[in-house]
Amino acid sequence: MSMTFIQKIKDLSTFYTLPQRIASDEYFIALAMVTSFRGTCRRRQTGAVLVDYANHIISTGYNGNATYMKHCIETPCEGATLPSGTALDKCEAIHAEINAIAHCSNPKEIHTAYLTTSPCKFCTDALLATPCASIVFLEEYPHPESKDRWLVSGRSWRQFEE
Repeated sequence: MSMTFIQKIKDLSTFYTLPQRIASDEYFIALAMVTSFRGTCRRRQTGAVLVDYANHIISTGYNGNATYMKHCIETPCEGATLPSGTALDKCEAIHAEINAIAHCSNPKEIHTAYLTTSPCKFCTDALLATPCASIVFLEEYPHPESKDRWLVSGRSWRQFEE
Protein backbone atom coordinates (compact mmCIF):
# COMPACT_ATOMS: atom_id res chain seq x y z
CA MET A 1 0.00 0.00 0.00
CA SER A 2 1.42 3.36 -0.96
CA MET A 3 1.73 6.20 1.52
CA THR A 4 -0.50 9.25 1.16
CA PHE A 5 1.01 12.70 0.79
CA ILE A 6 0.15 13.55 4.41
CA GLN A 7 1.73 10.31 5.65
CA LYS A 8 4.92 11.18 3.77
CA ILE A 9 4.99 14.64 5.37
CA LYS A 10 4.33 13.17 8.82
CA ASP A 11 7.16 10.70 8.24
CA LEU A 12 9.52 13.66 7.86
CA SER A 13 8.84 14.59 11.49
CA THR A 14 11.22 11.80 12.54
CA PHE A 15 14.06 14.03 11.29
CA TYR A 16 12.92 17.14 13.18
CA THR A 17 11.93 16.42 16.73
CA LEU A 18 12.59 18.60 19.75
CA PRO A 19 15.05 19.92 20.76
CA GLN A 20 16.08 20.13 17.08
CA ARG A 21 14.36 22.78 14.97
CA ILE A 22 14.31 23.06 11.19
CA ALA A 23 16.46 25.96 9.94
CA SER A 24 14.75 28.90 8.19
CA ASP A 25 16.37 28.17 4.83
CA GLU A 26 15.30 24.52 5.00
CA TYR A 27 11.77 25.51 5.97
CA PHE A 28 11.27 28.05 3.18
CA ILE A 29 12.93 25.88 0.51
CA ALA A 30 10.71 22.96 1.56
CA LEU A 31 7.65 25.21 1.26
CA ALA A 32 8.79 26.33 -2.20
CA MET A 33 9.09 22.67 -3.19
CA VAL A 34 5.61 21.84 -1.90
CA THR A 35 4.24 24.96 -3.61
CA SER A 36 5.76 23.80 -6.91
CA PHE A 37 3.54 20.71 -6.84
CA ARG A 38 0.65 23.01 -7.83
CA GLY A 39 2.47 24.03 -11.04
CA THR A 40 0.77 23.14 -14.30
CA CYS A 41 3.62 23.56 -16.81
CA ARG A 42 4.63 20.36 -18.64
CA ARG A 43 8.28 21.44 -18.84
CA ARG A 44 8.92 21.97 -15.16
CA GLN A 45 7.06 22.70 -11.93
CA THR A 46 8.53 25.58 -9.96
CA GLY A 47 7.68 27.24 -6.68
CA ALA A 48 8.46 30.53 -4.97
CA VAL A 49 8.12 31.71 -1.38
CA LEU A 50 8.63 35.41 -0.63
CA VAL A 51 9.65 36.34 2.89
CA ASP A 52 9.93 39.70 4.70
CA TYR A 53 12.71 40.97 7.03
CA ALA A 54 11.12 39.20 10.02
CA ASN A 55 11.15 35.84 8.20
CA HIS A 56 7.39 35.83 7.72
CA ILE A 57 5.91 34.52 4.51
CA ILE A 58 4.26 37.27 2.52
CA SER A 59 3.44 35.35 -0.66
CA THR A 60 3.84 32.10 -2.56
CA GLY A 61 3.61 31.29 -6.24
CA TYR A 62 3.91 28.45 -8.72
CA ASN A 63 4.12 28.36 -12.50
CA GLY A 64 1.08 27.84 -14.68
CA ASN A 65 -1.37 29.55 -16.99
CA ALA A 66 -3.48 32.47 -15.88
CA THR A 67 -6.74 31.82 -14.05
CA TYR A 68 -9.54 30.57 -16.32
CA MET A 69 -7.11 29.54 -19.08
CA LYS A 70 -6.46 25.89 -19.95
CA HIS A 71 -3.35 24.60 -18.26
CA CYS A 72 -0.47 23.01 -20.13
CA ILE A 73 -1.08 19.69 -18.37
CA GLU A 74 -4.56 19.70 -19.97
CA THR A 75 -3.75 21.28 -23.34
CA PRO A 76 0.00 21.47 -24.02
CA CYS A 77 1.22 24.86 -25.20
CA GLU A 78 3.67 25.36 -28.06
CA GLY A 79 6.63 25.31 -25.69
CA ALA A 80 5.61 22.18 -23.75
CA THR A 81 8.13 19.86 -25.40
CA LEU A 82 11.02 22.31 -25.68
CA PRO A 83 13.97 22.19 -23.27
CA SER A 84 13.51 24.12 -20.04
CA GLY A 85 15.01 27.60 -20.23
CA THR A 86 14.59 27.93 -24.00
CA ALA A 87 11.97 29.65 -26.16
CA LEU A 88 10.23 31.32 -23.20
CA ASP A 89 8.02 33.17 -25.68
CA LYS A 90 6.48 29.80 -26.69
CA CYS A 91 5.55 28.87 -23.12
CA GLU A 92 2.22 30.15 -21.79
CA ALA A 93 2.99 29.61 -18.10
CA ILE A 94 3.34 32.55 -15.77
CA HIS A 95 6.48 31.93 -13.73
CA ALA A 96 6.32 31.21 -10.00
CA GLU A 97 8.19 34.42 -9.10
CA ILE A 98 5.78 36.59 -11.11
CA ASN A 99 2.76 34.87 -9.55
CA ALA A 100 4.24 35.34 -6.06
CA ILE A 101 4.91 39.04 -6.68
CA ALA A 102 1.44 39.51 -8.21
CA HIS A 103 -0.21 37.94 -5.15
CA CYS A 104 1.92 39.82 -2.65
CA SER A 105 -0.09 42.52 -0.85
CA ASN A 106 3.00 44.74 -0.54
CA PRO A 107 5.98 43.90 -2.79
CA LYS A 108 7.98 46.59 -0.95
CA GLU A 109 8.24 44.15 1.98
CA ILE A 110 10.04 41.41 0.02
CA HIS A 111 13.39 40.62 1.59
CA THR A 112 14.20 37.08 0.43
CA ALA A 113 12.92 34.95 -2.44
CA TYR A 114 13.15 31.19 -1.87
CA LEU A 115 12.88 29.44 -5.23
CA THR A 116 13.01 25.88 -6.50
CA THR A 117 14.95 27.17 -9.51
CA SER A 118 17.09 30.28 -9.91
CA PRO A 119 15.11 32.93 -11.79
CA CYS A 120 15.09 33.48 -15.54
CA LYS A 121 16.19 36.88 -16.82
CA PHE A 122 12.60 38.20 -16.82
CA CYS A 123 11.87 37.10 -13.26
CA THR A 124 15.24 38.49 -12.16
CA ASP A 125 14.19 41.89 -13.53
CA ALA A 126 10.84 41.64 -11.73
CA LEU A 127 12.60 40.89 -8.43
CA LEU A 128 15.11 43.69 -9.06
CA ALA A 129 12.14 46.07 -9.14
CA THR A 130 11.51 45.17 -5.48
CA PRO A 131 13.75 45.63 -2.43
CA CYS A 132 14.41 41.86 -2.39
CA ALA A 133 17.94 41.52 -0.98
CA SER A 134 18.49 37.80 -1.43
CA ILE A 135 17.63 34.93 -3.73
CA VAL A 136 18.01 31.38 -2.39
CA PHE A 137 17.32 28.52 -4.81
CA LEU A 138 17.67 24.76 -5.25
CA GLU A 139 18.61 24.31 -8.91
CA GLU A 140 20.37 26.58 -11.39
CA TYR A 141 18.21 27.72 -14.34
CA PRO A 142 19.99 27.93 -17.73
CA HIS A 143 20.10 31.76 -17.78
CA PRO A 144 23.56 32.69 -16.44
CA GLU A 145 22.93 36.35 -17.27
CA SER A 146 20.36 36.40 -14.45
CA LYS A 147 23.02 35.81 -11.80
CA ASP A 148 25.32 38.43 -13.32
CA ARG A 149 22.52 41.02 -13.44
CA TRP A 150 21.49 40.26 -9.85
CA LEU A 151 25.02 40.41 -8.44
CA VAL A 152 25.76 43.73 -10.20
CA SER A 153 22.98 45.18 -8.04
CA GLY A 154 24.92 44.17 -4.91
CA ARG A 155 22.36 41.63 -3.74
CA SER A 156 22.83 38.05 -2.50
CA TRP A 157 22.48 35.06 -4.86
CA ARG A 158 22.85 31.69 -3.19
CA GLN A 159 22.21 28.07 -4.09
CA PHE A 160 20.72 26.15 -1.16
CA GLU A 161 23.05 23.51 0.23
CA GLU A 162 21.82 20.67 2.39
